[in-house]
Amino acid sequence: MEDDLGMIQTNLATDEMVEPADQEVEEQPNPIQVLLLTNQIILISEIDEVLADIGQPDCKLINPCVIIDGKVSKWMSELTPNTQMFMSSEKILTLLDPSEHILKEYLELVR
Repeated sequence: MEDDLGMIQTNLATDEMVEPADQEVEEQPNPIQVLLLTNQIILISEIDEVLADIGQPDCKLINPCVIIDGKVSKWMSELTPNTQMFMSSEKILTLLDPSEHILKEYLELVR
């Protein structure tokens, strides 16, 4: 971006353009991922990484759903009305992109 003198501001370390602090930067939506947990539960959720001390939950799951036999249902909905839950990333074995039909089923369920 250009400053008041018409110069483009860049980060010297990466040589990338720097957005001026006074302009709003459009926030990217959280990614929707399939999570395989260490206890073999498979979830699909929006994920937001949060800053936390070591050992503290560092992932915010937004609208988490469980996938059982290819069917998506809300996770722990019988226990809590909360739609945001926190989890330690050490409980996640892997993150994957959802297939089209699982993503569509998830979006219909949570939206």
